[in-house]
Amino acid sequence: MERQLLQIFGVILAGGQARRMGGADKAFVALAGRPLIAHVLARLEPQVERVLISANGDPSRFAGFGCPVVADDRPQGPLSGVLAALIAASGMGATHVVSTPVDTPFLPGDLVPQLLLAAEASREGLALVAAGDGDHPATALWPVGLAPALAAYLAAGEAKVTRFTDAHAAARAYFADARAFLNLNTPEDLAAAEALLRGAA
Repeated sequence: MERQLLQIFGVILAGGQARRMGGADKAFVALAGRPLIAHVLARLEPQVERVLISANGDPSRFAGFGCPVVADDRPQGPLSGVLAALIAASGMGATHVVSTPVDTPFLPGDLVPQLLLAAEASREGLALVAAGDGDHPATALWPVGLAPALAAYLAAGEAKVTRFTDAHAAARAYFADARAFLNLNTPEDLAAAEALLRGAA
């Protein structure tokens, strides 16, 4: 596919709860006075045509972010959100979706270009992030044409992200700084992120 014909949407996977931070909606956990989702949106939005939010429950809680909210048909983890986004984005004219969890506030500014470059080596155009600390398969570039295969995978009761990406020969976009994909799962992670933002680490 010609590069100029690509229409890349983003999806923020916001379905999780911050169980190790008191069980709150993780999207709204505060980092430096702003909800996590605001940090991720600020990093992702300039790199894509449009951003979707994958979340269940009352979509009105995201009204202030100006993004369509898509819900899972059958919640089975991150891949359910990816599938919902692929279906919705395809209907809006997208060719690809870049997914990322809501607790990754330091995404690099060249995330999407690097994923696109890596995907050229994949027979199905699928690429995921790899950094110094290993793979980050929930941060990935997904062609919308993979939706039927992903739907069948989930319908079979599967949910593991890497099993699907490996089966579809995902390429890897390598990033030197693993902190760019830091997941904030605990109060200690949140404190480390605050320190990074203050330039103290």
